[in-house]
Amino acid sequence: MKYFGGCDVGSTYTKAVILDENGKICADTTIRSKINSEISAKLAMEEVLSKVGLNSSEELAYLIGTGYGRNKVPFADENISEISCHAMGVHVTDPSVKAIIDIGGQDVKGISIDTDGTVKNFAMNDKCAAGTGRFYEAMARSFEMSLPEFSNLSLTAKNVIPITAQCTVFAESEVITLVGEGKPMDEIAAGIQMAVAKRCFVMSKKAGATDSITLTGGCAKNAGLKQAIEHVLKLKVINLKTDPQLMGALGAAEYARQKGMA
Repeated sequence: MKYFGGCDVGSTYTKAVILDENGKICADTTIRSKINSEISAKLAMEEVLSKVGLNSSEELAYLIGTGYGRNKVPFADENISEISCHAMGVHVTDPSVKAIIDIGGQDVKGISIDTDGTVKNFAMNDKCAAGTGRFYEAMARSFEMSLPEFSNLSLTAKNVIPITAQCTVFAESEVITLVGEGKPMDEIAAGIQMAVAKRCFVMSKKAGATDSITLTGGCAKNAGLKQAIEHVLKLKVINLKTDPQLMGALGAAEYARQKGMA
């Protein structure tokens, strides 16, 4: 049996996936990224390799690196952009999905998928951290909550308190002020989710979304954001059966499988 690997070195988390010859996921992992991308890649790969009984990445038939630190995966046979890998990862998970909003640690991307899993069109916002994973971590800190707790907070809100600041730093200050004034925390959280959903509007248009879209990246697990996107964008958000945070690594592994089996 041949095995194929994908290693997605993100700015916040590093993910790795190993597939068999049939495209089945044999092992996966998600770890917090270190300052050094090469170390992140090595740690993630060591973990997935051990799960399938391999001692070294050299025992893989093919390995592809992707993500923010894709050039720092020293044992990869080649690297492919995370945009292409997210598209392929979603395609092999659910071929019916044609549009993605990928919310990473430091940027937001809108991706349109062609019928073969390749990228038809994309747009990226990497000018500002607002609406990214780092933004949500800052918001959770302001509420003195964990990220999972914060992601569900807005679901109970009966009203929305708008967040006017577009910058992460100013938004954090605005939120701290509102919390200090005793405003309902679930309504502040709803305002944050709505603000991020509005920032996703342009990305969804660039992705060619007409009636549905899926979310990838760690923020895809944010239930409040999913609800806000459905409300603001008037699109159905499709839940993927495989962990949405693994899509980049899965797509890289699938590209490795295609190249390794050719």
